[in-house]
Amino acid sequence: MSPFQLVYGKACHLPAELEHRAYWALKKLNLDMATAGEKRIFQLNELDEFRLQAYENNKVYKEKVKRWHDRRLVRKSFAPSQQVLLFNAHLRLFPGKLKSRWSGPFIIKVMFPYGAVEIFDKHPYQAFNINGQRLKHYYGDTVNREVVSVVLSTT
Repeated sequence: MSPFQLVYGKACHLPAELEHRAYWALKKLNLDMATAGEKRIFQLNELDEFRLQAYENNKVYKEKVKRWHDRRLVRKSFAPSQQVLLFNAHLRLFPGKLKSRWSGPFIIKVMFPYGAVEIFDKHPYQAFNINGQRLKHYYGDTVNREVVSVVLSTT
């Protein structure tokens, strides 16, 4: 094994004079080619072990983060004829801190598998499908949408 191959890990044909000087330098420094080759193989094996350990650490980290997120998931179960609020993520007209992103209440018509829900506002024939993750339960009273103003009393 040439000195170039020991250092860079690939073969290279140097001019004979340079190879002779390299061998002379190795001999002068009292380096053993066999032990240098073993050391190089040991270093390559160490690199493989580091790579495998990094894969294992990444796998453990991803499992830990998944468990952390799954613990914080809130399971919501809906039933037909239940009132829900719909989250509007595309609030474009009057964005602001005081503008609510929840609209409704809507009434659930049908629950589909894999989380799809069919809801309607006033008439069941005007129903539309949405993702069930955009819904939350509505616990308030019935809403009269024809009322324009609300009278506040100071009692």
